[in-house]
Amino acid sequence: MRQHSVIHTPKISDYAELAHIWEASVRATHDFLPDSYIELLKNLVLTRYLDAVMLICTKDSRQRITGFAGVAAGKVEMLFIDPQHRGQGLGRQLLRYAIERMNADELDVNEQNPQALGFYFKQGFEVIGRTEHDGLGQPYPLLHMRLRQQQQLRSG
Repeated sequence: MRQHSVIHTPKISDYAELAHIWEASVRATHDFLPDSYIELLKNLVLTRYLDAVMLICTKDSRQRITGFAGVAAGKVEMLFIDPQHRGQGLGRQLLRYAIERMNADELDVNEQNPQALGFYFKQGFEVIGRTEHDGLGQPYPLLHMRLRQQQQLRSG
């Protein structure tokens, strides 16, 4: 498992690269979303969502962004890895950083994304609630998750 040891803070000039990674990641893992909805969300990522969170990212040896996360008010609002870099521990590294240094212990995940759900279970999260619709009111159920207490004690 090759990890990128340094967590970086992306700049506004990195937003296009972040949106590209977001789209590639969503297309690789969210096969239940229609193209038109992905395009709508991508525009919102660029124009609203990235500015609404504290961003962190990983970079490769050429300083290209390989994954990123966004945290706001103790909640991981986004975590996306470039599909070419999945399976290298980057998601775990970003999530641990968000938990340990940004005090994040909650997140939402699409119920129809079993890969992400399994990842978060493995990282010590548990489901604490469910909504029938996503944040835009569309019929994509969200599971609300929180880091289990034992995990918080271990990592803190």
